Amino acid sequence: MATKTKGTNAKIKELKGIKPETISKEHLDKMQELINSLNRSQLEIGSMELRKHEVMHNMESLRDDLTTLQKEFEKDYGTFDVNIQTGKINHPENVETDS
Repeated sequence: MATKTKGTNAKIKELKGIKPETISKEHLDKMQELINSLNRSQLEIGSMELRKHEVMHNMESLRDDLTTLQKEFEKDYGTFDVNIQTGKINHPENVETDS
């Protein structure tokens, strides 16, 4: 009775030109794991981009609000140049210029 050597079946298939029809379970699992990780990463990037868009839209709204407030300061105080730490108005005639 002949004994089989490890890998003999694969060698016979190779010699006969028979190609495997499926990949190994380990390779399939690894490939699925990598593709799932890539898909999750793409989803995260999409979520971050959406959040970025929302934040940028909010910033634009805040800039509009600041412009409106500056116009109000210009009307009420003659300038919108204000020290944001102290609230002191920097009137143009009070500003020293470098000569």
